[in-house]
Amino acid sequence: MASASLFGAFRRLVSRTVKMRRMNQRIWTERIRTSNRTASFLVAVTPLSFLIYDRVTRFAWVSALESAEEVLEQADYLYSCGETEKLHQLLVKHKDSDEAEFLWRLARASRDLALLSRISAEEKKRLTYEAFDFASKALEKNQSSFAAHKWFAICLSDVGDYEGIKVKIGNSYIIREHLERAIELNPKDATSIHILGYWCFAFAELPWYQRKVAAVIFASPPTATYEEALAFFLKAEEVDPNFYSKNLLMLGKTYVMLRDVQRAALWLTRARDYPAVTEEDKQVHKEALDLLKKLNG
Repeated sequence: MASASLFGAFRRLVSRTVKMRRMNQRIWTERIRTSNRTASFLVAVTPLSFLIYDRVTRFAWVSALESAEEVLEQADYLYSCGETEKLHQLLVKHKDSDEAEFLWRLARASRDLALLSRISAEEKKRLTYEAFDFASKALEKNQSSFAAHKWFAICLSDVGDYEGIKVKIGNSYIIREHLERAIELNPKDATSIHILGYWCFAFAELPWYQRKVAAVIFASPPTATYEEALAFFLKAEEVDPNFYSKNLLMLGKTYVMLRDVQRAALWLTRARDYPAVTEEDKQVHKEALDLLKKLNG
């Protein structure tokens, strides 16, 4: 998707440059017609000018593309290493970008920064809304970006935590719609499948009083089962085995809810033993360990 977006920018630059060249050529021709002296001067100088112009413009295209690709490669490397703060510092320089590939990554980086334990409650809220703003812009720039749909759904869910139960449940329909669109655009993205599983799990375990509120507010409130959640978590694991510590944890938790202790212990053990690279991995490790102690106790 990054390449498609960058080449889209490339084509726009080409189109703009071709138009400028044609306009310059028309001006050059008109001057030749109106003045022999001007014509003789332009005949001598303009071909060289066009040659220089072509070389400089071509270099600018390549430099811009290489620079964008390098930043995105560096961003993805920092993300894979769990360097949340460095990643945010790198991408925030491109907050005014028109490219969805920068914007959805910035939404992800802002959200990940908000999840760090040292972040204050006030800063967490600011970063949460900042992430949603970037995700919204990414989706606006490219409706065909599966990642933009995915991170819009994630960030909209996060914002709901500050907006109250009515807004959160109302947003759930929109969240599912964008997750399904993300999966449609990229069926091999295990993360989108996992999040849809998490969506189902959340509504399967919705407390009774929240179900009552939902029933009063909405004619047909969203519902889901643990079996549906399990199917998505297993599908995510099938698409990309061992891709995410949280998916392993959620498989364990879902089997706990389905009272399958043997399978629950299997997945919780895998979650516990998953390499703790990010802050979230460490949280997953602790929760898996606690749940295993309860199962074994």
